[in-house]
Amino acid sequence: MTGIQRHTEPLDVHLIALRDGPSGPEVLLSRRAGDVYAAGCWHLVSGHLDGSWEDMVTALVRATREEAGIVVEPADVRAAVTVHHRSPAGGARIGVFFEVRRWDGTPKVMEPQVCDAMDWFALDTLPKPMVAYCRAGLDTYRAGARMAVHFQEPGDPIAYTPDADRLTLVPEPGSPGAVPTEVHAFAERAVGRITDWTDASWAREESRVWRASGAEGGTWYVKIHQNDRFHQREVAALRGWVPGLGPAAPRLVAADAQLRAVVLTAVGGRPLHGAMYAPERQRHIFHRIGQLAAAIHASAPPRPAASARPLGKLERHLDGARPHLAPGDEEFIRTTTEKGAGLPALEAVPTHGDFQLRNLRWDEDADALYVIDFERSEEGPAIRDFVRLSDAWHGRPDLQQAVLEGYGRPFTTEEEAQLAVLSVLDAVSGISYGAAHGDPELVERGLRTLARLRAAQCPDHRTYVRGAAR
Repeated sequence: MTGIQRHTEPLDVHLIALRDGPSGPEVLLSRRAGDVYAAGCWHLVSGHLDGSWEDMVTALVRATREEAGIVVEPADVRAAVTVHHRSPAGGARIGVFFEVRRWDGTPKVMEPQVCDAMDWFALDTLPKPMVAYCRAGLDTYRAGARMAVHFQEPGDPIAYTPDADRLTLVPEPGSPGAVPTEVHAFAERAVGRITDWTDASWAREESRVWRASGAEGGTWYVKIHQNDRFHQREVAALRGWVPGLGPAAPRLVAADAQLRAVVLTAVGGRPLHGAMYAPERQRHIFHRIGQLAAAIHASAPPRPAASARPLGKLERHLDGARPHLAPGDEEFIRTTTEKGAGLPALEAVPTHGDFQLRNLRWDEDADALYVIDFERSEEGPAIRDFVRLSDAWHGRPDLQQAVLEGYGRPFTTEEEAQLAVLSVLDAVSGISYGAAHGDPELVERGLRTLARLRAAQCPDHRTYVRGAAR
């Protein structure tokens, strides 16, 4: 490699001293002053190695005592972050950031000629101005990463500014839930620097969702759809009828068809799936669910009657579900769907397509209901949105009544008949898909639905559900 200049970067050590504050972790920062680099900017306590005899941990302990007057034991030093930095002037260096949570003494300014202030700041509310290099290390730390590159460009300011944020996180090998590089870049083009990624996917192989927190505040969700159809459906809904729901639904910030990715605003609350409330509170929540369903179905004018029920995939789904069906299930499925073929079609309205407790969020403090996940949204009969929700009110006629009161009307005779047909089709589809993809919850839900519908058709009927293969 003759003719190539090898790097000979100096090595810096940086102290991330943390304590518990009233609103979360706080970090110790000092403000540079006098005839020094980045005077007036906040920075971590830091230093350089004094000769080849001094190792990184020894240098950190020494710099901490000299600059902040506190004594740190080497055994209390924890590796945190490594940053390869280049300044706007072109000089490069390696910064090694260490986390410390125990020390002796009280931090104070020990070198007033180069530091005029020292204080604690909430880790998620860092002060301005701050040296961009230091901010890069803390942003990497807050994001849960271990290594980053921070190469500034000529003309970039020394102090951190979102417009010249050059931080690039280096992912660890085999990181679960790692955000693809191109999706990371897409999201940051939409909302700015993201300092924290949290995997928010469902426990299913095809689910890829992250909660993203911005360097300047704000929270979004970044989602990759498993296929083009789901991406197109969700984007069309979010650009079309969903804004009419107001704050009850997220907003689309950005979409990329090639990546099949979207960036969405965050909504509040917690999923209703698995949540426990007193009966009276449950009725209130289900009343609100009915109101939200009515708002969805009224978000665009109805269109002429939709086509017949989707029976085309029945045989394929039956093939996948058959090993798990109870005796008599297949006959019941075929009888129900044959009757359904003769039912009149219903007018089409916007439907969510996966309207169930898993996709409904409730904020108890705000008394607010939210709906998410529109990738199965399409025009269809309104009764379509009660197929999966009906499982939640099984055995609780008071909850079904609360939904209908919120919805503003009872189901028609035609809707009741089609609800049974669509529920059977959804159950068979769920059993087949769940068995093929190792999702026992879907299999169990489908078998439970079939047993419930058979019992409703014949109250004296006795059936059983064979255990689903895992």
